[in-house]
Amino acid sequence: MIDADLLLSRSRRPLVLGIGGGGDVVGALATAEACRLHGAHPMVGGVTWERRPIDPQPGPRAESEIEGARRLAPGVMAASSGTQVRESGVRFAEARMAELLGEETVLVDATLGPSQLADGLASAAGLLGSDLIVFVDVGGDALAHGDEPGLASPLCDAVLLAAAARLAEHGVTVLGGIFGIGCDGELTPAEVLARLAEVGAEGGLAGARGLTPAVARRLEEAVKVVPTEASAQALRCFHGEIGPATIRRGRRTVQLSPAGALTFFFDPVAALRSAARLAAAVIDARDLEHANEILHGLGVRTELDYERDALHTVRQPSN
Repeated sequence: MIDADLLLSRSRRPLVLGIGGGGDVVGALATAEACRLHGAHPMVGGVTWERRPIDPQPGPRAESEIEGARRLAPGVMAASSGTQVRESGVRFAEARMAELLGEETVLVDATLGPSQLADGLASAAGLLGSDLIVFVDVGGDALAHGDEPGLASPLCDAVLLAAAARLAEHGVTVLGGIFGIGCDGELTPAEVLARLAEVGAEGGLAGARGLTPAVARRLEEAVKVVPTEASAQALRCFHGEIGPATIRRGRRTVQLSPAGALTFFFDPVAALRSAARLAAAVIDARDLEHANEILHGLGVRTELDYERDALHTVRQPSN
């Protein structure tokens, strides 16, 4: 069984990735900063997928579309404050985070499939000296079954969590994490806890850590420069707010409680054997498009579908 406290306390160079796109890098920072306070030198990162308010182009950006990044391995880059989409100038959340921290962050090409991502991350971890890779999802939809009423963005999480399992199969030390349960307004806190219980029944729960005042202050700095609603809700939970709150311009409701200020850690392999049915389904996907097709076969719509539909609607001529 994996012990998160043991792994996080012993790691000297953890790589902590936000796996859902956009502001999930802020959720990753919670774990990274806790490690930093104990003497580690963590790196944080995320994926090349900004949500529509930031980048109207549907889906993640491929490595070939990005400028101002340093290649670490195929599909894995080191981002600085100037890392952006070449044609549009859209800055990634990881570039904003790099500017805040005064150091490079890691940017992962989410157009790839789990096996390619695992190969790239293993090579990059070796180059960076990383002794642990933590995959953090904000909200909890990485553990989705696929039939949850509020589920809206399962694709990126599923592919990255599947990559984590692939890495574990090849002997890389990995850890999964859920930060801010229910704070993205998709799965409810009760649904996320039920999924975590499934992982626990498989022997895969690894522990939990709460925000501390010092880490919360750092996250407050981050949410000022990195656009994110979900991670900001976890801070509201830490400061004692409780009850329903709305995000996404009122389209989604979040149930705030002290539980939202926690990060629950788990074994990615055990998660794929139990709750994380969508990640298990896409583990052999050739790339993101193939993973999307697999989820369609399960009757699941994804964030890629929503973004493409929204772009099509915008481009429709007016009568």
